[in-house]
Amino acid sequence: MINNTPVFIIDCCLGVCTEMCRRFFYVIALSTLIITCSPQSGNAQSLGDPVVHITFGAGTSTHAGALPADSGSTSYTYTSADFPGDGSYTIESTTNSPGIWWTTTDHTGNTGGYMMVVNASVSKTDYFYKREVEGLCNGTTYQFSAWIGNLLKSRDISPPNITFSIETTGGTVIQSYNTGDVALQTSGFKWVQYAFNFTLPAGVSNVVIKMSNNSNGGAPANDLALDDITFSPYGPSMVASFSSSSATTSVTECARQTQPYTLTALPASGYTSPAYQWQINTGGVWVDITGATTLSYTVNPTTAGTYQYRIASAETANIGSASCRVVSNLLTLTVNTAGTAIAGANTPLCSGNTLNLTASSGTSYSWTGPNGFTSTLQNPTIPNITTAAAGNYAVTVTNASCPVTATVTVNVYAQPVAKAGNDVNICEGDNTTLNASGGTSYSWSPTTGLSDPNIANPLASPTDTTAYVVTVSNSNACTSTDTVIVNVLKKPVANAGADKEIAQGQGVTLNGSVKGSSVTYYWTPNTYLNNNTILNPVATPPEDITYTLHVIPTLDCGTEATDDVFVRVYKSITIPNTFTPNNDGTNDTWNITALNSYPQSLTQVFDRYGGVVFKSIGYSIPWDGMYNNKQVPTGTYYYLIDLKNGKKFSGWVLVVR
Repeated sequence: MINNTPVFIIDCCLGVCTEMCRRFFYVIALSTLIITCSPQSGNAQSLGDPVVHITFGAGTSTHAGALPADSGSTSYTYTSADFPGDGSYTIESTTNSPGIWWTTTDHTGNTGGYMMVVNASVSKTDYFYKREVEGLCNGTTYQFSAWIGNLLKSRDISPPNITFSIETTGGTVIQSYNTGDVALQTSGFKWVQYAFNFTLPAGVSNVVIKMSNNSNGGAPANDLALDDITFSPYGPSMVASFSSSSATTSVTECARQTQPYTLTALPASGYTSPAYQWQINTGGVWVDITGATTLSYTVNPTTAGTYQYRIASAETANIGSASCRVVSNLLTLTVNTAGTAIAGANTPLCSGNTLNLTASSGTSYSWTGPNGFTSTLQNPTIPNITTAAAGNYAVTVTNASCPVTATVTVNVYAQPVAKAGNDVNICEGDNTTLNASGGTSYSWSPTTGLSDPNIANPLASPTDTTAYVVTVSNSNACTSTDTVIVNVLKKPVANAGADKEIAQGQGVTLNGSVKGSSVTYYWTPNTYLNNNTILNPVATPPEDITYTLHVIPTLDCGTEATDDVFVRVYKSITIPNTFTPNNDGTNDTWNITALNSYPQSLTQVFDRYGGVVFKSIGYSIPWDGMYNNKQVPTGTYYYLIDLKNGKKFSGWVLVVR
């Protein structure tokens, strides 16, 4: 395909294209056609770099001006008009012409690219294009080619018919080639490449290329576009490969992982004394590789990039001239950038912990390791690691199809076996020595009550039962823990509770409590108690009494502890409503039964006017009817008695004389 158009190549024999070739061209005129004529049709051949390649340049304006001296010459007249008249030409980027021409751009489609547009003269002229080519190699075969198209859309009374002529500078024709009529295009403009081969005679190094019209111009007749004139060495086929056994023309490798490749080519058949030269494309320029002059050459680039190689061939005497040698197909070696793989791990670590593997970023990952470990995660983990999992872990990180491998060594150390010793009982206030083993260093917690928490055998003096945890470390900083419980046996403590007060005939519950480890208890005396072996017996004493709570240790920690509780029994009081203070020895005082057993009580007597005639705290001396050392008159008096225990009495008493 050329510019997305199907290409047909016809190689006509004997150096001049036959009428059959031209007629075939008419049939396939809607496609792009390359017509070549070679001396030996059917034999594969190779071209060299163009000695001449005329594109007529490019620019931003529609017209480029007349042909410059280094681009050739013409017998036609230059014009800057979009539509040259008969016998004129222009150099332009597009054919902005009247409706009889197709609108087209230059052959390669380059932005702003120019082409030569020719309107043939009414009568045949000498030539419309001529160019001298210098510095050729005599005895060497060359190929001349040019792209031509018929610009007319419809009736063409005289189609373009062009003779390409290769002549010596003296005018002697070396070889010529006739295109025949360039067919009229009916569905759009088509570029057609015409090419032929010729061999320079001995002693000739400069030639003249000339293009002449064989048909007259006129309206409408013989209007054409010309572009991309090339003149290249032509010779034996050169086929290069990355492999001697197959035609491999491209390979891809990764930087730092490339392998040497031997470039090979088949011998050139057709030269008397062939010579060879390998080349590398550097910045768009082909450069000879020093010393690479055989049919094979080994390359091994390690820097990322795209490398192109080819081999050139010519007669030995001409191998040094680029104008005389043919070249092979391209060999492309692509070296992709290989990323930097980094493997990491939280190593060293101790058995039982989790191994965390890490890898640098990539598009895919492949881990391998001891015990058949594999993973495609970037950062895999292995829980409950064992010493058997120690070793080398390798990860292959792939970036841009380039795998890079990195390795990390993981060390796994065995955990120590921590022993904190056996649980122990001590009495409150005593101490004990802890006994840890299994490592090289120790750390106890909590530290409360320890003489030194960082030794194996600290002295423990806890005030309460404590679970001590020891962390044992070995020389690899691996740790394990164990626990020992120091049970603190509390000494007995008795608490008989608060003193009690009851009225005679009532009962009360004692509120005893005890402290201590493994104790027994009982109350004394065992009188008026419903059960003297419980902490909360019910007491019903008829009078004041003191009970003692006894607490006895059973584990030989401490001695018997006791505590007392006093139960005050208030007797029932009887308040008379009459007494006769007449000194007859009978009923001379207001005798309130049992009131004297309430020493905090307050007794007050009021006359009918509210005046206090008697007041007493406690009632150790009964009222004898006197007030201010005088007898109170016979009559009714009112009293208020507050026992100060929550009970109060009020009423009246009659004093009779």
